[in-house]
Amino acid sequence: MGGSKCYSLHLGVLSFLLLALVFFGYGLLSPRSQELGDPGVVTRIAYSQPKLLTPSRKDVLVLTPWLAPIIWEETFNIDILNEQFKLRNTTVGLTVFAIKKYVVFLKLFLETAEQHFMVGHKVIYYVFTDRPADVPQVPLAAGRSLVVLTVRNYSRWQDVSMHRMEMISLFSERRFLHEVDYLVCADVDMKFSDHVGVEILSALFGTLHPGFYSSSREAFTYERRPQSQAYIPLDQGDFYYMGAFFGGSVVEVYHLTKACHEAMVEDKANGIEAVWHDESHLNKYLLYHKPTKVLSPEYMWDQQLLGWPSIMKKLRYVAVLKNHQEIRNK
Repeated sequence: MGGSKCYSLHLGVLSFLLLALVFFGYGLLSPRSQELGDPGVVTRIAYSQPKLLTPSRKDVLVLTPWLAPIIWEETFNIDILNEQFKLRNTTVGLTVFAIKKYVVFLKLFLETAEQHFMVGHKVIYYVFTDRPADVPQVPLAAGRSLVVLTVRNYSRWQDVSMHRMEMISLFSERRFLHEVDYLVCADVDMKFSDHVGVEILSALFGTLHPGFYSSSREAFTYERRPQSQAYIPLDQGDFYYMGAFFGGSVVEVYHLTKACHEAMVEDKANGIEAVWHDESHLNKYLLYHKPTKVLSPEYMWDQQLLGWPSIMKKLRYVAVLKNHQEIRNK
Protein backbone atom coordinates (compact mmCIF):
# COMPACT_ATOMS: atom_id res chain seq x y z
CA MET A 1 0.00 0.00 0.00
CA GLY A 2 2.82 2.44 0.97
CA GLY A 3 4.75 1.50 -2.18
CA SER A 4 1.69 2.22 -4.29
CA LYS A 5 1.31 5.68 -2.70
CA CYS A 6 4.99 6.42 -3.21
CA TYR A 7 4.80 5.37 -6.88
CA SER A 8 1.75 7.63 -7.40
CA LEU A 9 3.57 10.51 -5.73
CA HIS A 10 6.59 10.08 -8.00
CA LEU A 11 4.33 10.07 -11.06
CA GLY A 12 2.64 13.26 -9.88
CA VAL A 13 5.95 15.04 -9.30
CA LEU A 14 7.26 13.90 -12.69
CA SER A 15 4.11 15.15 -14.44
CA PHE A 16 4.41 18.50 -12.70
CA LEU A 17 8.06 18.87 -13.70
CA LEU A 18 7.28 18.08 -17.33
CA LEU A 19 4.50 20.66 -17.39
CA ALA A 20 6.78 23.25 -15.80
CA LEU A 21 9.50 22.60 -18.38
CA VAL A 22 7.05 22.96 -21.25
CA PHE A 23 5.54 26.14 -19.82
CA PHE A 24 8.78 27.92 -18.96
CA GLY A 25 10.81 26.60 -21.89
CA TYR A 26 8.33 27.72 -24.53
CA GLY A 27 6.65 30.61 -22.74
CA LEU A 28 9.80 32.73 -22.82
CA LEU A 29 10.00 32.55 -26.61
CA SER A 30 8.05 34.48 -29.21
CA PRO A 31 5.49 32.51 -31.29
CA ARG A 32 7.74 32.79 -34.33
CA SER A 33 10.65 31.35 -32.34
CA GLN A 34 8.66 28.22 -31.63
CA GLU A 35 7.72 27.81 -35.30
CA LEU A 36 11.28 28.15 -36.60
CA GLY A 37 12.79 25.37 -34.55
CA ASP A 38 15.09 25.14 -31.54
CA PRO A 39 16.58 28.55 -30.66
CA GLY A 40 17.96 27.25 -27.39
CA VAL A 41 21.70 27.07 -28.15
CA VAL A 42 23.28 29.41 -25.62
CA THR A 43 26.62 31.08 -26.30
CA ARG A 44 28.49 31.32 -23.03
CA ILE A 45 29.89 34.82 -22.59
CA ALA A 46 32.18 36.17 -19.89
CA TYR A 47 31.24 39.41 -18.16
CA SER A 48 31.89 41.20 -14.89
CA GLN A 49 29.69 40.20 -11.99
CA PRO A 50 27.03 42.81 -11.12
CA LYS A 51 27.88 44.61 -7.88
CA LEU A 52 24.80 45.13 -5.76
CA LEU A 53 26.37 47.83 -3.60
CA THR A 54 27.98 49.76 -6.47
CA PRO A 55 25.45 51.69 -8.57
CA SER A 56 26.17 51.85 -12.30
CA ARG A 57 25.50 55.62 -12.39
CA LYS A 58 25.44 58.11 -9.51
CA ASP A 59 24.87 61.24 -11.58
CA VAL A 60 21.45 60.43 -13.07
CA LEU A 61 18.18 58.73 -12.16
CA VAL A 62 18.22 55.15 -13.44
CA LEU A 63 14.86 53.89 -12.13
CA THR A 64 11.41 55.50 -12.13
CA PRO A 65 9.13 55.39 -9.08
CA TRP A 66 7.11 52.67 -10.86
CA LEU A 67 10.30 50.58 -11.26
CA ALA A 68 10.87 51.14 -14.98
CA PRO A 69 14.58 51.36 -15.88
CA ILE A 70 15.86 54.60 -17.43
CA ILE A 71 18.37 53.64 -20.10
CA TRP A 72 21.70 55.45 -20.03
CA GLU A 73 25.16 54.38 -21.12
CA GLU A 74 26.79 52.18 -18.43
CA THR A 75 23.44 50.88 -17.14
CA PHE A 76 23.32 47.76 -19.35
CA ASN A 77 25.52 45.03 -20.83
CA ILE A 78 24.66 44.77 -24.51
CA ASP A 79 26.34 41.36 -24.91
CA ILE A 80 24.01 39.81 -22.34
CA LEU A 81 20.98 41.51 -23.87
CA ASN A 82 21.88 40.51 -27.43
CA GLU A 83 22.15 36.88 -26.35
CA GLN A 84 18.76 36.97 -24.63
CA PHE A 85 16.93 38.56 -27.55
CA LYS A 86 18.56 36.21 -30.07
CA LEU A 87 17.30 33.28 -28.02
CA ARG A 88 13.79 34.67 -28.53
CA ASN A 89 14.37 35.03 -32.28
CA THR A 90 13.25 38.65 -32.04
CA THR A 91 12.21 40.69 -35.08
CA VAL A 92 11.96 44.46 -34.75
CA GLY A 93 9.87 46.74 -36.97
CA LEU A 94 10.98 50.34 -37.48
CA THR A 95 8.27 52.68 -38.77
CA VAL A 96 9.16 55.98 -40.41
CA PHE A 97 7.07 58.53 -42.31
CA ALA A 98 8.66 60.18 -45.35
CA ILE A 99 5.85 62.42 -46.60
CA LYS A 100 6.31 65.12 -49.24
CA LYS A 101 9.79 66.65 -49.11
CA TYR A 102 10.68 64.72 -45.96
CA VAL A 103 11.64 61.86 -48.28
CA VAL A 104 15.00 63.66 -48.75
CA PHE A 105 15.98 62.57 -45.23
CA LEU A 106 15.29 58.89 -45.86
CA LYS A 107 18.63 57.87 -47.36
CA LEU A 108 20.70 59.12 -44.41
CA PHE A 109 18.16 57.72 -41.96
CA LEU A 110 18.36 54.22 -43.48
CA GLU A 111 22.12 54.25 -44.01
CA THR A 112 22.81 55.21 -40.39
CA ALA A 113 20.18 52.74 -39.15
CA GLU A 114 22.08 49.97 -40.94
CA GLN A 115 25.22 51.05 -39.09
CA HIS A 116 23.75 51.48 -35.60
CA PHE A 117 20.15 50.24 -35.21
CA MET A 118 19.58 46.69 -33.89
CA VAL A 119 22.79 45.47 -35.51
CA GLY A 120 22.84 41.66 -35.68
CA HIS A 121 19.07 41.36 -35.27
CA LYS A 122 16.22 40.93 -37.74
CA VAL A 123 14.66 44.24 -38.76
CA ILE A 124 11.85 45.29 -41.08
CA TYR A 125 11.82 48.95 -42.09
CA TYR A 126 8.27 50.14 -42.73
CA VAL A 127 8.46 53.32 -44.83
CA PHE A 128 5.19 55.26 -45.06
CA THR A 129 5.35 57.66 -48.00
CA ASP A 130 3.34 59.44 -50.67
CA ARG A 131 6.35 59.24 -53.00
CA PRO A 132 7.21 55.54 -53.34
CA ALA A 133 9.29 56.16 -56.48
CA ASP A 134 11.62 58.39 -54.43
CA VAL A 135 12.46 55.79 -51.79
CA PRO A 136 16.24 55.26 -52.11
CA GLN A 137 17.89 51.90 -52.67
CA VAL A 138 20.03 51.32 -49.57
CA PRO A 139 22.03 48.08 -49.14
CA LEU A 140 20.64 46.06 -46.22
CA ALA A 141 22.37 43.44 -44.12
CA ALA A 142 21.17 39.83 -44.04
CA GLY A 143 17.91 39.38 -42.16
CA ARG A 144 16.83 42.97 -42.76
CA SER A 145 14.23 44.16 -45.27
CA LEU A 146 12.32 47.26 -46.32
CA VAL A 147 8.59 47.57 -47.00
CA VAL A 148 7.11 50.65 -48.70
CA LEU A 149 3.58 51.55 -47.56
CA THR A 150 1.93 54.18 -49.75
CA VAL A 151 -0.19 56.74 -47.90
CA ARG A 152 -1.71 60.11 -48.77
CA ASN A 153 -0.24 63.46 -47.82
CA TYR A 154 -1.90 66.45 -46.19
CA SER A 155 -1.51 70.16 -46.83
CA ARG A 156 -0.54 70.93 -43.21
CA TRP A 157 2.48 69.27 -41.58
CA GLN A 158 0.47 69.10 -38.34
CA ASP A 159 -2.07 66.84 -40.06
CA VAL A 160 0.70 64.63 -41.44
CA SER A 161 2.07 64.28 -37.91
CA MET A 162 -1.30 63.54 -36.33
CA HIS A 163 -2.38 60.99 -38.95
CA ARG A 164 0.77 59.02 -38.19
CA MET A 165 -0.97 57.62 -35.10
CA GLU A 166 -3.92 56.48 -37.20
CA MET A 167 -1.71 54.71 -39.77
CA ILE A 168 0.44 52.96 -37.18
CA SER A 169 -2.63 51.67 -35.32
CA LEU A 170 -4.28 50.42 -38.53
CA PHE A 171 -1.19 48.63 -39.80
CA SER A 172 -0.40 47.23 -36.35
CA GLU A 173 -3.73 45.43 -36.38
CA ARG A 174 -3.65 44.36 -40.01
CA ARG A 175 0.01 43.55 -40.57
CA PHE A 176 2.63 44.29 -37.92
CA LEU A 177 1.14 41.87 -35.38
CA HIS A 178 1.90 39.01 -37.77
CA GLU A 179 5.40 40.11 -38.82
CA VAL A 180 7.35 41.60 -35.89
CA ASP A 181 7.65 41.30 -32.12
CA TYR A 182 8.40 44.95 -31.36
CA LEU A 183 7.75 48.27 -33.08
CA VAL A 184 9.97 51.33 -32.90
CA CYS A 185 8.34 54.51 -34.24
CA ALA A 186 10.81 57.17 -35.34
CA ASP A 187 10.99 60.53 -37.11
CA VAL A 188 12.78 60.55 -40.47
CA ASP A 189 14.59 63.89 -40.15
CA MET A 190 17.13 62.35 -37.78
CA LYS A 191 20.15 60.09 -37.99
CA PHE A 192 21.59 57.30 -35.87
CA SER A 193 25.04 58.29 -34.65
CA ASP A 194 25.81 55.52 -32.14
CA HIS A 195 24.52 52.17 -30.95
CA VAL A 196 20.72 51.81 -30.56
CA GLY A 197 19.92 48.19 -29.81
CA VAL A 198 17.77 45.75 -27.91
CA GLU A 199 18.39 47.58 -24.62
CA ILE A 200 15.47 49.84 -25.61
CA LEU A 201 12.98 47.01 -26.15
CA SER A 202 10.19 46.53 -23.64
CA ALA A 203 6.41 46.32 -23.56
CA LEU A 204 6.15 50.11 -23.86
CA PHE A 205 8.90 52.72 -23.98
CA GLY A 206 9.06 56.49 -24.29
CA THR A 207 12.02 58.83 -24.78
CA LEU A 208 12.80 61.86 -22.64
CA HIS A 209 12.62 65.17 -24.52
CA PRO A 210 16.12 66.72 -24.62
CA GLY A 211 14.75 70.17 -23.84
CA PHE A 212 12.94 69.16 -20.63
CA TYR A 213 14.87 66.34 -18.97
CA SER A 214 16.01 68.62 -16.12
CA SER A 215 12.81 70.71 -15.90
CA SER A 216 10.02 70.70 -13.34
CA ARG A 217 6.60 69.44 -14.42
CA GLU A 218 5.23 72.98 -14.34
CA ALA A 219 7.60 73.90 -17.18
CA PHE A 220 6.54 70.99 -19.42
CA THR A 221 4.70 72.07 -22.57
CA TYR A 222 1.77 69.74 -21.92
CA GLU A 223 -1.65 70.65 -23.27
CA ARG A 224 -3.08 72.83 -20.47
CA ARG A 225 -6.58 73.53 -21.83
CA PRO A 226 -9.18 71.31 -20.12
CA GLN A 227 -11.26 71.23 -23.33
CA SER A 228 -8.66 69.00 -25.01
CA GLN A 229 -8.40 65.24 -24.55
CA ALA A 230 -4.63 65.79 -24.12
CA TYR A 231 -5.12 68.02 -21.07
CA ILE A 232 -2.73 67.50 -18.15
CA PRO A 233 -3.07 69.71 -15.01
CA LEU A 234 -0.08 71.67 -13.71
CA ASP A 235 0.28 69.44 -10.65
CA GLN A 236 0.59 66.22 -12.68
CA GLY A 237 3.26 64.69 -14.88
CA ASP A 238 6.36 62.53 -14.57
CA PHE A 239 8.47 63.42 -17.60
CA TYR A 240 8.00 65.11 -20.95
CA TYR A 241 8.31 62.53 -23.72
CA MET A 242 9.35 63.20 -27.31
CA GLY A 243 6.96 62.13 -30.05
CA ALA A 244 9.86 61.37 -32.38
CA PHE A 245 10.95 58.07 -30.77
CA PHE A 246 8.65 55.64 -28.96
CA GLY A 247 7.65 52.01 -29.20
CA GLY A 248 7.15 48.66 -27.55
CA SER A 249 5.41 45.38 -28.29
CA VAL A 250 3.06 45.57 -31.27
CA VAL A 251 0.03 45.16 -29.02
CA GLU A 252 1.06 48.01 -26.71
CA VAL A 253 1.94 50.31 -29.62
CA TYR A 254 -1.44 49.50 -31.15
CA HIS A 255 -3.21 50.50 -27.91
CA LEU A 256 -1.18 53.71 -27.63
CA THR A 257 -1.62 54.88 -31.23
CA LYS A 258 -5.30 53.93 -31.34
CA ALA A 259 -6.02 55.85 -28.14
CA CYS A 260 -4.10 58.91 -29.36
CA HIS A 261 -5.86 58.84 -32.73
CA GLU A 262 -9.29 58.55 -31.12
CA ALA A 263 -8.49 61.44 -28.76
CA MET A 264 -7.41 63.61 -31.70
CA VAL A 265 -10.63 62.78 -33.56
CA GLU A 266 -12.63 63.84 -30.52
CA ASP A 267 -10.64 67.06 -30.21
CA LYS A 268 -11.27 67.85 -33.87
CA ALA A 269 -15.00 67.31 -33.41
CA ASN A 270 -14.87 69.78 -30.52
CA GLY A 271 -12.93 72.36 -32.53
CA ILE A 272 -9.64 72.13 -30.63
CA GLU A 273 -6.13 70.99 -31.57
CA ALA A 274 -3.59 70.07 -28.90
CA VAL A 275 -0.63 72.43 -28.62
CA TRP A 276 1.93 69.87 -29.79
CA HIS A 277 -0.49 67.70 -31.75
CA ASP A 278 0.24 63.94 -31.51
CA GLU A 279 3.08 64.53 -29.02
CA SER A 280 0.64 66.13 -26.57
CA HIS A 281 -1.61 63.07 -26.78
CA LEU A 282 1.39 60.75 -26.42
CA ASN A 283 2.34 62.48 -23.18
CA LYS A 284 -1.21 62.19 -21.84
CA TYR A 285 -1.27 58.46 -22.67
CA LEU A 286 2.12 57.76 -21.06
CA LEU A 287 1.13 59.63 -17.91
CA TYR A 288 -1.71 57.19 -17.23
CA HIS A 289 -0.22 54.12 -18.94
CA LYS A 290 3.28 54.14 -17.51
CA PRO A 291 6.06 53.02 -19.87
CA THR A 292 7.98 49.91 -18.83
CA LYS A 293 11.24 51.52 -19.99
CA VAL A 294 12.25 55.15 -20.33
CA LEU A 295 15.01 56.14 -22.74
CA SER A 296 17.37 58.89 -21.64
CA PRO A 297 18.04 61.89 -23.91
CA GLU A 298 20.98 59.95 -25.36
CA TYR A 299 18.28 58.52 -27.64
CA MET A 300 16.96 61.91 -28.79
CA TRP A 301 19.34 64.85 -29.01
CA ASP A 302 20.06 68.05 -30.95
CA GLN A 303 23.72 68.88 -30.64
CA GLN A 304 23.42 72.14 -32.58
CA LEU A 305 20.94 73.50 -30.03
CA LEU A 306 22.09 71.78 -26.84
CA GLY A 307 25.80 71.02 -27.20
CA TRP A 308 27.13 67.88 -25.53
CA PRO A 309 26.80 67.93 -21.71
CA SER A 310 28.98 65.57 -19.68
CA ILE A 311 26.12 63.36 -18.49
CA MET A 312 25.49 62.36 -22.13
CA LYS A 313 28.19 59.74 -22.59
CA LYS A 314 26.70 58.83 -25.99
CA LEU A 315 24.58 60.68 -28.53
CA ARG A 316 22.72 57.89 -30.26
CA TYR A 317 19.88 59.39 -32.32
CA VAL A 318 20.33 63.00 -33.31
CA ALA A 319 18.67 65.77 -35.30
CA VAL A 320 20.05 66.72 -38.72
CA LEU A 321 20.32 70.30 -39.96
CA LYS A 322 17.25 71.44 -41.86
CA ASN A 323 15.07 74.41 -42.75
CA HIS A 324 11.78 73.49 -41.06
CA GLN A 325 9.77 76.10 -42.94
CA GLU A 326 11.00 75.01 -46.34
CA ILE A 327 10.55 71.26 -45.70
CA ARG A 328 7.16 71.42 -43.97
CA ASN A 329 5.40 73.60 -46.52
CA LYS A 330 6.33 71.72 -49.72
